[in-house]
Amino acid sequence: MALLILILFIVALGSGLQRVAGMGLGLIAAPVLAIAMGPVQGVMVVNILAMVNAAMTGYTVREHIDWRRCFYIGSVMVFGAIAGALLIKQVSNGLLLILFGTLILIALFMVSALKGRMPEPRGRIPMLVTGVVGGFTNTLAAVAGPVITVYAQAARWDHRSFAATLQPLFVISGGMSFLIKSLLGAGNLGATSPWVWPVGLLGMFIGIYLGTQLSKIISRDRAHKLALLLAGAGGLSALVRGALAL
Repeated sequence: MALLILILFIVALGSGLQRVAGMGLGLIAAPVLAIAMGPVQGVMVVNILAMVNAAMTGYTVREHIDWRRCFYIGSVMVFGAIAGALLIKQVSNGLLLILFGTLILIALFMVSALKGRMPEPRGRIPMLVTGVVGGFTNTLAAVAGPVITVYAQAARWDHRSFAATLQPLFVISGGMSFLIKSLLGAGNLGATSPWVWPVGLLGMFIGIYLGTQLSKIISRDRAHKLALLLAGAGGLSALVRGALAL
């Protein structure tokens, strides 16, 4: 029951922030559920929930999606997902938590420290590299958003279009990560309570509704900073827990 209450709260919070800022569910829920359920099972649960949440959110902002960038970034995520799944099979849970927390903190540092300082990328290659790296980090830690954010900031991508395009990319990365891990035997949800899914969906509906209302009074920039702050705390917690486990 405590786990279900935690899932309801964390999914509602993450979904609400994602409705306002474009990302949030993976950033916030992944570190918490990785600690509560284990780094493999927790991330797989977030992969599914993030995929459904992004599909729901993406429908509301579909007119702003940049389908060209979505194609180039999303089409190569499978290569990063395969690399991430193979790594999961080779390392312990403690080391996975350390890698998980480190990846989140590095991604957040890049988003914050490199903002406005990176040379503007041109052509298709930067988008393809972003897709591969995003597929890897999403498979390992359920976070592709910060990686894509680094590219978006360097490319001076309009925020409204960027936030909208993140949604189909989250659908692709979430589904791809879950499928690859299942096919390669890097994880499964056999031990997951069936109540996780209706509770998670309820949290999404609550979060999206509240996020829609709050988006009228809270700026995207402020919500984005809050999401990054909470994700940083979660990544640090996972890093410490993994070190203690080792």
